[in-house]
Amino acid sequence: MPDQEVGSEIERLCIEKGMRMTDQRRVIASVLSAVHDHPDAEGIYRRSVRIDPNISIATVYRTVRLFEEAGILERHDFRDGRSRYEPVPETHHDHLINVETGEVLEFQNEAIEELQRQVAAELGFRLVDHRMELYGKPLKK
Repeated sequence: MPDQEVGSEIERLCIEKGMRMTDQRRVIASVLSAVHDHPDAEGIYRRSVRIDPNISIATVYRTVRLFEEAGILERHDFRDGRSRYEPVPETHHDHLINVETGEVLEFQNEAIEELQRQVAAELGFRLVDHRMELYGKPLKK
């Protein structure tokens, strides 16, 4: 494959997996590489059309599904009726969802991780993967 100029981390991963990168996929990959939240397809679409007004919502849906199937994106359902996405993380983390605002906070806690391993072992299993989502309301100050 000839050398291609790669504009984002997600685009690099797509090229490594042998995906054909159209201009619109490059825009969507760039948008997803820059996210610090967990946007749904509509949010990805709104950000993408600022860069390329010719991108359709159908293209966004097809592209995020393709990226998810390739193991580049992770889809979450945070009980708000819409799938939300983030690049597959390099390190494990869990999520705390503010039920009042929908904000998603990422966190790591080794004590929780160890407790999950212990529970799995007590039930006769070796933990190989998990997802934890906590839902809460902010404490009133």
